[in-house]
Amino acid sequence: MSERTATVERSTRETRITATLSLDASEDARIQTGLGFLDHMLGAFAFHARIGLTLEARGDLEVDDHHTVEDCALVLGEAFREALGDRSGIRRFGWAYAPLDESLARAVVDISGRPGASIELQLERERLGDVSCENLSHFFESFASAAGMTVHVDVLRGRNDHHRAESAFKAFALAIRDAIAPEDRGVPSTKGVL
Repeated sequence: MSERTATVERSTRETRITATLSLDASEDARIQTGLGFLDHMLGAFAFHARIGLTLEARGDLEVDDHHTVEDCALVLGEAFREALGDRSGIRRFGWAYAPLDESLARAVVDISGRPGASIELQLERERLGDVSCENLSHFFESFASAAGMTVHVDVLRGRNDHHRAESAFKAFALAIRDAIAPEDRGVPSTKGVL
């Protein structure tokens, strides 16, 4: 399997984002989005997925957090797609449960080339820190779209929204780690192509 890395840049009137991703190197993540809660979630994601990630974003936070969260997800998803190449030599499917205290989340992914997302985080608050809760669901949807993945993330139980969100990101990380793990069987599809 060749080196699985990618660097993606996105520059719009709303955001400027650069991400460098290594699927096989789990060094400390360096993340600066201007949104503390998003940095926290992406740091947990990178750590538990065991990937190397550097992500820097400047967004129109004077408007709100939407464009920054969405575009970080798009850049990160595109970097995953590029780093995976033709997707040969991976497991393709991944699933995981992750608890955080009273909260429990499940994530299931298919690195199929077909984007789709079903996200049920069960968040009750309007915001977590500096991020609107609705944008956390949108993060997973945008990531799935850009990466060409099917993603299901469900928070099964919990009382604390911080715990619910963090368990979701951790379950997603573990499912990704499972799906991108090397498996010596070529392209993991009966069609022979993903």
